[in-house]
Amino acid sequence: MTESFRSGFATFVGRPNVGKSTLTNALVGEKIAITSEKPQTTRRAIRGILNRPAGQLVIVDTPGIHKPRTLLGERLNDLVEQVLGDVDVIGFCVPATEKIGPGDRRIAASLDGYPRAKKIAIVTKTDVAERDQITERLIEVDALREDWAAVIPLSALTRDQLDILTDEMLALMPEGPALYPDGVVTDESVEDRIAEMIREAALDGVRDELPHSIAVVVDDVAPREDSDLTDVHASIVVERDSQKAIIIGRKGSRLADVGKRARVGIEELLGTRVFLGLHVKVAKEWQRDPKQLGRLGF
Repeated sequence: MTESFRSGFATFVGRPNVGKSTLTNALVGEKIAITSEKPQTTRRAIRGILNRPAGQLVIVDTPGIHKPRTLLGERLNDLVEQVLGDVDVIGFCVPATEKIGPGDRRIAASLDGYPRAKKIAIVTKTDVAERDQITERLIEVDALREDWAAVIPLSALTRDQLDILTDEMLALMPEGPALYPDGVVTDESVEDRIAEMIREAALDGVRDELPHSIAVVVDDVAPREDSDLTDVHASIVVERDSQKAIIIGRKGSRLADVGKRARVGIEELLGTRVFLGLHVKVAKEWQRDPKQLGRLGF
C-alpha cells in the first residue's frame, strides 16, 4: 500500500429512478442493489465496495429523495439525511433524457446542508440520449451549483466514462487505509440480499400503489441434510387481502413466477441449488405502523 492510498464513502442522490442503484452495481461490478422502473425501490443504505490499487471507495446506495406520504417514506428520507451527513463525496444524478425540473433543483440546493462533502454532478443514461440532449443537460446541471468538483456524463449500462467517475471520486477521498478487506463487495448479509432479490422479482409487473406495499422477510436459510439443496423460506408482506391475491395470482401462477425468477439470483449468490418456499402475509397498513415497520427492519 502506498502512502497516497485513499479511502472513503460516496453516495448518489437524485430523484427516484434516475439510475442510482444501476450506477452503484456497475461501479462495484456485481449486483448488490436491486433495480426496477418503480420509484423508491431502494429502502436501505446498501454499501458496495470498490477496490482499486490507488484506494477503496465505499458507495452507499440510498433511497431516492421524495415527498413522503407514509411513516416509511419519512424514515427513508431520514436515512438519506443521515448518509449525506457522513459521506466524503456526493454524486448528484440527473438522466440525460429528462430536462432539469423543480425536484432536481430542490435536491441540488439541499446539498448546501452538507458542506463537508465534495460534490460531483453526474448526467446518467447517456446511452439512450441524443448528443444534443447530453450537451443541454450538462449545461443545465453545471448551472445548478458553483461548487461542482466535476461534471461527468456517463452510462452505467455501457460502462462509458465509469472509469472517469471512479478516478474523480477516489481523488476526492481523504488519505487513509482500506475500510473493508480486499475481495468484499458489500456488507449486506446473505439474508438481506436474498430478501431484496425476492422483492425485485415481486415488483416486476405490479402496478399503482402495490410496489410500495411489498416487503420481504427471510424466515430461514439452511442446507438440506444429505442433499446439495439449500432450503430458503421467505414471507412476502403486503398491506391488504386484495394485494395478496394479486401477488399470488390465478391458481398461484404469479407467485410461482416470482419464485422462479428470484431463485436464479439466489442460487448464484449461494452457489448451490435452492428450494425457495414463498408465503404471502398481510400486515395491515404496515407502512404507517411504527411497530410493523420495526418488525420489518425499518
